[in-house]
Amino acid sequence: MQLKLSSHKLQLKHTFTISRESHITQDTLIVHLGYQGKTGYGEATSNPYYGHTLKSLQKEIEALRSEIEKYPFSEPEVFHTWLSKKELSSFALCALDLAAHDLYGKLRNKPLYELWGTSNKSYPKTNYTIGIDTIEKMVEKMKETPWPIYKIKLGTKEDVDIVRELRKHSNAIFRIDANGAWSAAQTIAIAPTLKELGVEFIEQPLKADDWSGMEKVAHHSVLPVIADESCLVEADVDHCALHFNGINIKLTKCGGLTPALRMIKRGKKLGLKIMVGCMTESTVGISAIGQLLPQLDYVDMDGPLLITNDIATGIEILNNASIKFPATGGSGIRLKS
Repeated sequence: MQLKLSSHKLQLKHTFTISRESHITQDTLIVHLGYQGKTGYGEATSNPYYGHTLKSLQKEIEALRSEIEKYPFSEPEVFHTWLSKKELSSFALCALDLAAHDLYGKLRNKPLYELWGTSNKSYPKTNYTIGIDTIEKMVEKMKETPWPIYKIKLGTKEDVDIVRELRKHSNAIFRIDANGAWSAAQTIAIAPTLKELGVEFIEQPLKADDWSGMEKVAHHSVLPVIADESCLVEADVDHCALHFNGINIKLTKCGGLTPALRMIKRGKKLGLKIMVGCMTESTVGISAIGQLLPQLDYVDMDGPLLITNDIATGIEILNNASIKFPATGGSGIRLKS
């Protein structure tokens, strides 16, 4: 295989704020894997919360360059198993795995969802995320992009007021993501009001390791709760099944499509609702998520909608939140010149 790395700075339309951080740009690393005249693309964004920078991701992959370029490529799952034995973070592993899957599908001229035996005739619509801001600004952001489903970031002293005001301006489905900012008591107390305001579920209300608190929430919340920071890798799925109603799988956190497919299968077996989320990736990473759509209950793949300088084509999210799937194989990714 031929390996190439390229780094990019994605510009956000608005300052993106959650309960623990804010940013206006997003650094991202693109992995290019070439084989037999085809090129597959994968992506991993930098993330200070998880300790990954462009420099650290590049260093990890460059250390394996000679081995990767000598690797006899066959199937992405086999490649992932081989990579898993190396000293790679889940973010670096994800970028390589996504590129391998895109390459594999392009070599066979079939989209991944078809190779996995699924159909794109039915799939969930993505939400559009409204980051924390003043109530007035959050209303403006929502009006700027009319959408059927909004994910609303919370973790302020005005959380209920925010949702109540947003509801005055939209009949859309609301989903709440507190990114671990609440306590168990607060979650249980606030859930009835949120339910009355048309909230569908609450994502990661408590800190990732507050399992005793989540046990209380699981028994007493009137709204379903979805794990995010508490569900990073495959081993977390079984634990989450005892404390949540569903899981939000992030490809960068678990290490790519290969483990995500196993997490989806295991989660369904345990009766969990399945969501896949993004980390403000470009269309490169989002197109990989899009191949999983037929297997999901919920999806958060609004990365390209939040940035002004997308670097690729592939999956296209239309104005009514429906998806236009690319005609090419794999994840259908092409980098813009």
